[in-house]
Amino acid sequence: MENLVRSDERLDDLQINGYKIIQHPDKFCFGMDAVLLSSFARVKEGEVALDLGTGTGILPILLEAKTEGAHFTGLEIQPESVEMAGRSVAYNNLQSKIDIIEGDIKEASKIFGKATMDIVTSNPPYMTNHHGLKNPNDAKAIARHELLCSLEDVVRETSAVLKQMGRCYFVHRPFRLVEIITLMKQYKLEPKRMRLVYPYIDKEPNMVLIEGVKGGGSQLTVEKPLIVYNAPGEYTQEIYEIYGMLMQ
Repeated sequence: MENLVRSDERLDDLQINGYKIIQHPDKFCFGMDAVLLSSFARVKEGEVALDLGTGTGILPILLEAKTEGAHFTGLEIQPESVEMAGRSVAYNNLQSKIDIIEGDIKEASKIFGKATMDIVTSNPPYMTNHHGLKNPNDAKAIARHELLCSLEDVVRETSAVLKQMGRCYFVHRPFRLVEIITLMKQYKLEPKRMRLVYPYIDKEPNMVLIEGVKGGGSQLTVEKPLIVYNAPGEYTQEIYEIYGMLMQ
């Protein structure tokens, strides 16, 4: 299996099911937001899930480990990321459970068909401001800024591929929460659960996790805040429970 990992890449232990993931240290690597989303998302036995903008493939791999879902697909537009994520899937012998597909989020419903998925997850680009980007084609820039797709593209295609009463799970920035909820309502994705993530108990939140149900009724549950740090370098117990083993 080691020949699947190139000399300029690293192999990170996910500390779950013996799984590992291939990453390139100079390109975009997964962060805490993806791991928190994998714990917030609920995939039931037999369900099929799609991750839009899968990057390294971290969400399909973690969801396969944590849930009883039947099949997981990651859609990614950057060929290098698709190829690397595919090698991570092969390294973990998950080819029968996970597909990594090269394609544009804006074309997701054409690629997979409408109303074909039980679950959609996405950790989309957070930033709309493109100014000051030295290289708009850089993998990190594409992952962080809405260069190749907008938030509306993500929400629209999520709604299109979801079955009626299918569920979606997003992680994003709180400063765009009004826009997120407005778009979800516009595309018939009723917000059902929301959780704000705070770096410290006395700081403003810097992440929001949100669940929507296609065609669901109007009732939103706001879960208790998730605090990341007790003090600098000291994670809270809940973060250790969700994510601690990945930080050893």
